[in-house]
Amino acid sequence: MKFMKLGSRPDTFYTTEAVRSVSSEVSSDLIIQVKGSRYLLHKFPLLSKCLRLQRLCSEYQEASQHQIIQLHDFPSGVEAFELCAKFCYGITITLSAYNIVASRCAAEYLQMTEDVEKGNLIYKLEVFFNSCILQGWRDSIATLQSTKAFPLWSEDLGITSRCIEAIASKVLTHPSKVSLSHSYSRRGRDDMSCNGAESLRHNKPANRGWWAEDIAELGIDLYWRTMIAIKSGGKMPSHLIGDALKIYAAKWLPNISKNGCDHKQAASDSDSDSANDLTSKHRLILESIVSLVPVEKGAASTSFLLKLLKAANILNASSSSKMELARRVGLQLEDATVSDLIIPSVSYETDTRYDVDIVMTILEQFLLQGQSPPTSPPRSKLGFERRRSRSAENIDFEFQESRRSSSAAHSSKLKVAKLMDVYLQEIGRDVNLSLSKFIAIAEAIPEFARLDHDDLYRAIDIYLKAHPDLNKSERKRLCRILDCKKLSMEACMHAAQNELLPLRVVVQVLFFEQARAAMAGGKVTELPSNIRALLATHNIDPSRPPAPLSTSSLMPADDQWSVSGLKSPRSKMSTLRMKLAEDDDLDENDLNPDGIGRSSKLKALCLLPARPKRMFSKLWSTNRSTTSEKN
Repeated sequence: MKFMKLGSRPDTFYTTEAVRSVSSEVSSDLIIQVKGSRYLLHKFPLLSKCLRLQRLCSEYQEASQHQIIQLHDFPSGVEAFELCAKFCYGITITLSAYNIVASRCAAEYLQMTEDVEKGNLIYKLEVFFNSCILQGWRDSIATLQSTKAFPLWSEDLGITSRCIEAIASKVLTHPSKVSLSHSYSRRGRDDMSCNGAESLRHNKPANRGWWAEDIAELGIDLYWRTMIAIKSGGKMPSHLIGDALKIYAAKWLPNISKNGCDHKQAASDSDSDSANDLTSKHRLILESIVSLVPVEKGAASTSFLLKLLKAANILNASSSSKMELARRVGLQLEDATVSDLIIPSVSYETDTRYDVDIVMTILEQFLLQGQSPPTSPPRSKLGFERRRSRSAENIDFEFQESRRSSSAAHSSKLKVAKLMDVYLQEIGRDVNLSLSKFIAIAEAIPEFARLDHDDLYRAIDIYLKAHPDLNKSERKRLCRILDCKKLSMEACMHAAQNELLPLRVVVQVLFFEQARAAMAGGKVTELPSNIRALLATHNIDPSRPPAPLSTSSLMPADDQWSVSGLKSPRSKMSTLRMKLAEDDDLDENDLNPDGIGRSSKLKALCLLPARPKRMFSKLWSTNRSTTSEKN
C-alpha cells in the first residue's frame, strides 16, 4: 500500500484525565470538544490553518482563559481531527488509503484551504490522492471501501466517483499494464512510499477476469456503480461480467437449500428485526445482481440464473426480477439440468413442493424464441444464369447462417423436450401436484420435439402411482398426451400390463406391439389390408425397429423397467380381460379437442372380446390362407 508522511516534529500529544493535550512551553488557550472527546490546544497553530476555527473563535469571544469550541457536526472521528491538529503543529502524520477519506472530510470541514495558507492540508491530500491512490489498484479499492463511512461527504468531494472511474479504467486496461500493489488485507506488511518504486514481488494478473474477486469486497451500492462503469466502457466481454456477478453472489448471498420447506419454516419462526433486515439486505443484493446481468445470451450460465431464481423465490424478490430471470433462463433452457429446475415452492397458497408455475413460464419463454427461417434459398426470377455478384454471395452466406441457426434451434427443442419429460418424472412424485399443471407442461412441448414417448410414459406412470385416487376420466385425460406408436418395445411390454392405465391405452399398446412384432419376426409377408390402413392413418411403419428406451440418472430403482421381470404374454391377456370386466370405460361422448368423435376403428379395437389374442391370430391366419390361395 502507498503512504505519504507530512511533518517532521515528534508526536507530543498525551492524555490526562480523559483530556488530550500537547506538550508545549506555551500554556493552552483553546478547548475543542469533538465526538465526546476534549482537546486542550493552542489557538495560534490551529487558527493559522483552519478558517472555520477562526470564524468560531471570532463569534464567541469569552473573558475566560480558555475559549471552548464545540464541533457537534464534525463529519469524521476523533482520529481524523487529531491528524489535522497534528498537521497544524507540524507533527509527523502518515496518510494512506485507509485514512485519506476521513482526513479529507475533516480538512474540508475545518476549511484548511489554500486561501488560509499555501500548501495547506487539503492541497497536499488532493495531490496524494490523485498521484498515488488513484494510480494503484488495491489503493483505489481500499479508498472506495472507506467512503461508505462518509457517503454524503465523499460524494460531494468527488472521492467516490473518482475511485470508481479509476477502478473501471484499470479493469478495461490490459492486465499487464495495471499497477498492482499488495493485497490490502495485509495492511502494514507491504507498505511503500508514494515516491518510491513499487515492489516487484507482487503477482501480475493472469487473465482478464483477475479483477472480479477484488471488487467483490465492495458493498452492493458501490459494487453496482462500479459494474455499471465497467459495462459502460463497452470493452468487457459479457461472459466475464457474468462470471464476476457469480463470484459476488457466491460471496454475499446465502446458500440455497434444495428443500423449500426449510425456508418456509425459517421465515415463520424468525420474527426479529435483525432477521428481517438481513433478508431485506439479501433481497437488495439479488435484485441488483439481476439488473447487472448482460443482455447477451450465454453471458451468465443457466445454472447460475436458476440459482438466482431459487433465491428470488425464498427472499420474496420483486415479480419483475423473477420474470426477468425466467426470461433469461428461457433463452438458454437447453443448457439446464433437472436439478436446476427443481425450484422449491415458498407460496403459502399451495402445498406443492415445487414451483411449477415459474418453470412453465420459463418453458413458454423458450418456445417464444424466433420463427424458423425459410428452408430453401430465394430463386432468381430469370431463367438463365448470371455472373454471381457480391450481394448474391452475401445472400447465400446469410441463408447458410440461417440454416445453421434453424438446425441449432431444432436441436435445442429436442434437448428441452427430453429435459421436460425427465422434469415431469421428478415432480410427478409430488402428491399435491395438480393434474392440470402436469398436463400443461407435457402438452407445451411440440409434437416433433419428442422422438419417442418413453420418458413421457415413465412420467405418467410415476404420476399415476403417486395419485392412486384419480378417477377413470382423469386417467384418460392424462393418457391422451401419450402416443403409443412412439413407445419402444420395452415400454410397450411394461404398458401392456400396467393396471393403472386406462383400457384404451392398453388396447392400443397391444395392437401396435403385436403388429410390429409380427412384421419384425417374419411370421407374415404382408399385413391384412384393414390393419395396414389403420397403421397408415397413424403414420406407423411396422417394419421399422423401435427406438431404444431412454434412461435417466434421476430415476430410483423402483421406477426402472426390467424385461426379465415382466409377465408372460398370457398374463398380458389376463390383465386385458380384467380391464374388460370393468365398467364401460369408453364414453360415446368422448370427443377430440376439435369436437369430432374418436375414430370408429379405434373404438372397435377398444371393444375387444374377452380373448383379444385370438382375434389377432384370426387376422394372421386369414392373411396366410389368402396368400396360399393366390399361390
